[in-house]
Amino acid sequence: MFISLITQARSLLDATRRVDFIAPLLLRLYLAPIFWMAGTKKFASFDSTVAWFGNPDYGLGLPFPTVMAFLAASTETVGAVLLVVGLGVRLISVPLIVTMIVAMVTVHWQHGWLAIAEGSGSLFANERTIGAVERLDRAKDILREHGNYEWLTENGSLVILNNGIEFAATYLIMLVALFFIGAGRYLSVDDWIGRWLDRRSARSGQTAARFATAHA
Repeated sequence: MFISLITQARSLLDATRRVDFIAPLLLRLYLAPIFWMAGTKKFASFDSTVAWFGNPDYGLGLPFPTVMAFLAASTETVGAVLLVVGLGVRLISVPLIVTMIVAMVTVHWQHGWLAIAEGSGSLFANERTIGAVERLDRAKDILREHGNYEWLTENGSLVILNNGIEFAATYLIMLVALFFIGAGRYLSVDDWIGRWLDRRSARSGQTAARFATAHA
């Protein structure tokens, strides 16, 4: 009985693979606007982006900042378009992964894991975030006493940005998944091209087989 239930459950789970293209599709559609906004924002203020990439005091201090800024912005912008249509997804995932790794190391790593500061109750809290939450609590007390706190928080709670690697690491993991699984079936140009190449290959194989048979 138990084995039968396991077998039935496995069959039901296997049946869901008919729509397994949904997973890479959702990954693509989630990441695309993120990279589009990041890339177009860099292009919109390109001079400032170059200055930030190259300045060692308030920026990243990277060599060849103009080239690096152009490559980063182009990768993100073009990558967003390719993710939407599902073209060259495995290939474009590689430079996007590199972009995320560079961002994690140069921008976010020093701040720890958390994107939003959390206190000592958090698994990933550190001295920086704990101190930030203490200051946030003090700021809330001041606003409650001297400001319209209900109005200020009507559309969301007050937080302090920690700018840790949390978001960049999440995007990195999603890109790694896309690199291995690809764009997915049906709703991607990659799949259409793959099917066309398979049909071409099959026809070529059949032609070669007929030729070999005729001259045997």
